[in-house]
Amino acid sequence: MKNYKESILDFTKDELSSLIKPSFRAKQIYSWIYQKYVNNFNEMKNLPKQLIVELEERYRLNPLKVLAKEQSRDGSIKYLFGLIDDLSMEAVLLPMKKEVKDEEGNIIQSSKYTVCISSQVGCKMGCAFCLTAKEGFKRNLTPGEIVAQVLEIKKDNNIPTNKRVNIVFMGMGEPLDNLDNVVKAVKIFSDPDGLCISPRRQTISTSGLAYNIKKLGEMDLGVLLAISLHAVDDGTREKLMPINKAYNIASVLDAVRNFPIDARKRVMFEYLVIKDLNDDVKSAKKLVKLLHGIKAKVNLIYFNEYPNSPFKRPSENNMLNFQSYLREHGVTCTIRESKGLDISAACGQLYEKVN
Repeated sequence: MKNYKESILDFTKDELSSLIKPSFRAKQIYSWIYQKYVNNFNEMKNLPKQLIVELEERYRLNPLKVLAKEQSRDGSIKYLFGLIDDLSMEAVLLPMKKEVKDEEGNIIQSSKYTVCISSQVGCKMGCAFCLTAKEGFKRNLTPGEIVAQVLEIKKDNNIPTNKRVNIVFMGMGEPLDNLDNVVKAVKIFSDPDGLCISPRRQTISTSGLAYNIKKLGEMDLGVLLAISLHAVDDGTREKLMPINKAYNIASVLDAVRNFPIDARKRVMFEYLVIKDLNDDVKSAKKLVKLLHGIKAKVNLIYFNEYPNSPFKRPSENNMLNFQSYLREHGVTCTIRESKGLDISAACGQLYEKVN
C-alpha cells in the first residue's frame, strides 16, 4: 500500500496533535470526522484553507467504500467493503432492540445496535467450519480500516453521532493476530472527541492465541474478551481449529484466568454448536469442568450452514438441553439468536458471493 496516501483515520488524536499545528486542530478534525460525519476535508468549516489544502495533499479521509450489502427481514445488514487496494472484507450491523415510543411520541425504549467488524482480509487460522478461512489470508487491516467500518455503518443507517453502539471484533480475521492495529483502533473508538465508545462496549474475540491474550491483558484496556472455544477436548478442537496444536485448551484457559475483567463482567466463551459433533450433554458436562473457577459466560451459537459445508445445524432440542445442563450447574449460558438467515449470514459468505 506504499503508493497510497495514509488515511487520517489511522491516527489517534494525540498522534494528529503532533503532526498538525497548532495541535488543537486535531480535536476539531476528530469532531468533524466522528461526530459530524463529514465526507471530505472541505466540509471542515472552522479550519484554515491552507490546512485543508495540506490535509487533502497528505491524507485520505475514507479508506473504504460499500461494494454490496444485504438486509435481512430481522433488520441485520451485511456489508461488503472495498479497500483502496481492491481487496474487500465484511462487517455486520445487528439491531438488538428497536426504538419504542409512547402515544405522545416520547421514547420509552432506545434502540440498541451491535456492529460486528473485521480485523483482517482473510484469515490464517484455517478453522474447518469457517468460510473466511477458505479464502486464505491477504493482509492485516490498518487501524483506520477497522474504525471506518463502524463509522460508515453509522453514517449509512443515520445512527446519531451521540448514539453509542457495541462493537465486537468477530468478523473476518483473528484480531489478536493483528494486535497492534486492533489495540490502536480500540483507543480511537474510545476517544471522547471521536466515536466515544467505551472499551467496555468493545469485545475482542480470539480463537485462542494464548500469548497475545496475555499481552492484551497486560495492557489492561478495559475491553471484554471472548474466546472461540467450540470444543471440550483437544482432539475435536484440533479438527475444527488447527491453532489448537500451538495453543491447546489448557494454555488458553490459563491465559484467560489471568486476564483483567471488570468485577461486573465475565469472559465470554463462544461455543459453535455442530450437529453430532459437540452438541450432546456429555460435551456440556466436560465444558462445566473446564470452566470451573473462571468467571465465565457461555454463548451457544447455532452453526450457520453454507453450500458444501461438511457440518450441519444442530436441533433446537439439543441446544436447549445443552443450555439447561450448563445453567443447572452454575454456568451462565445464553443461546445466540440467529440473525440474517435469509441473507449471506455466515462470515465470508457475502465476500465469496461477490468475489
